[in-house]
Amino acid sequence: MSIKNVLVVDDDSLSRAFLFEALQSLGFKVTQASGAEEALARARTSAPDLVLTDLRMPGTDGVGLIEKMAQEMPGLPVVLITAHASIEAAVRAIRIGAADFLMKPCTADTLELVIKRIEKTRRLVRENEYLRQEVLGASAPMIAESPAMTEVMRSARRIARSKGTVLITGESGTGKERVAQLIHQESQRKDGPFIRVNCAALSESLLESELFGHERGAFTGAHKSREGRFELADGGTLLLDEIGEISPTLQAKLLRVLEEEEFERVGGTSTMKVDVRVIATTNRNLSQEVAAGRFREDLYYRLHVLPIQVHALRDREKDILPLAQHFVKHYATINGIPVPQLSESAQQRLLAWHWPGNVRELENVIQRAIVLLQDDVVTEADLAFGPSTQSGGGPTGIAGSEGSRGGAPLANRALADIEREAILATLNSTGGNKTEAARRMGVSARTLSNKMKLWRRLGLVA
Repeated sequence: MSIKNVLVVDDDSLSRAFLFEALQSLGFKVTQASGAEEALARARTSAPDLVLTDLRMPGTDGVGLIEKMAQEMPGLPVVLITAHASIEAAVRAIRIGAADFLMKPCTADTLELVIKRIEKTRRLVRENEYLRQEVLGASAPMIAESPAMTEVMRSARRIARSKGTVLITGESGTGKERVAQLIHQESQRKDGPFIRVNCAALSESLLESELFGHERGAFTGAHKSREGRFELADGGTLLLDEIGEISPTLQAKLLRVLEEEEFERVGGTSTMKVDVRVIATTNRNLSQEVAAGRFREDLYYRLHVLPIQVHALRDREKDILPLAQHFVKHYATINGIPVPQLSESAQQRLLAWHWPGNVRELENVIQRAIVLLQDDVVTEADLAFGPSTQSGGGPTGIAGSEGSRGGAPLANRALADIEREAILATLNSTGGNKTEAARRMGVSARTLSNKMKLWRRLGLVA
């Protein structure tokens, strides 16, 4: 997160004036307060990114101000400044949440050094929060033995050296995010953050806040200001996953960021500048979406500067067995068992399957086989493919109940299959009311709708 607005708190007007001028010379917007109560009032209206406060002040001192700000504005960094060396005060300030402790007189160089250190620390903390959420899904390497995938990786590495916006297209589960990560890792931004947002998983209002952040009080439940992912990605790369799902209103706001590199937080008035490379992915044909009036033409051309097409796994036969062997090793290792071999019959079965769910489906098939494996070899019998079915059919359009093709038992079915059955059963119980079904399952109506669209495209539901 970049610090732009600084609140200076000091009862000494000369010290306050010095800090004001030093910070302004460094390019910061500065607000001043002569005491703790005034500082709290100013912070409520000006939403500072950082507070510099004197230690000794009439009434509530600097340590007391830190305590109050920690309660009312958690996460707001505060630096304690004093002319009176006190190890006890410094230790107490750090214990209650001060970001740093400085001695007067402070030079502009010292202030800049401290602020940059705080920026770096906050960025690492916030990025780490997001990375922890993503790490479980990052098990697949970039395996490319097929000519199609080899060319994709070659193109990705060439594109990484440029600065343009990238649009990665392909069916769901083909590895578009891995290609985006490769572009980031091979680029000059590799030391910057790589931030991802799933545009299909959030409602319009939540997605806007997630992308651009919000100010405290912007909406019900916004108890404190929050950085958006554009801010978190400043100096790095932002991956907009499934960009074809965003609303026309957000399309217009996104276009402005791409063209002008600036935006306002939800409920805010201050314009923020960011230096972010955007990589977008979609499983939709955006040119068809433009023709149908569902996607802005100007945004499409802004995104389509450097396009990459990731082919379906069925068109990359040479990648199937190397990927399968990687997943066998990965899931055997994390489950603490010896790495088994793939039998010849299992390999032939894997090559013969048409993989409607692409690499994601392959990973799921192998994971299930390893977890339930009772021998030291994965055989054809250990592999279960295809959509689950329910006996008797019905409004869901799915028939049978004994699992996947070949009569795989319930315990041998994919989590995705079980999820699909649960959603379809809930829809059936609500008479097809998607909003009510989504409420009962604790997901957004958009998420449920997107899953149904995907399943229809894959022929898994009627």
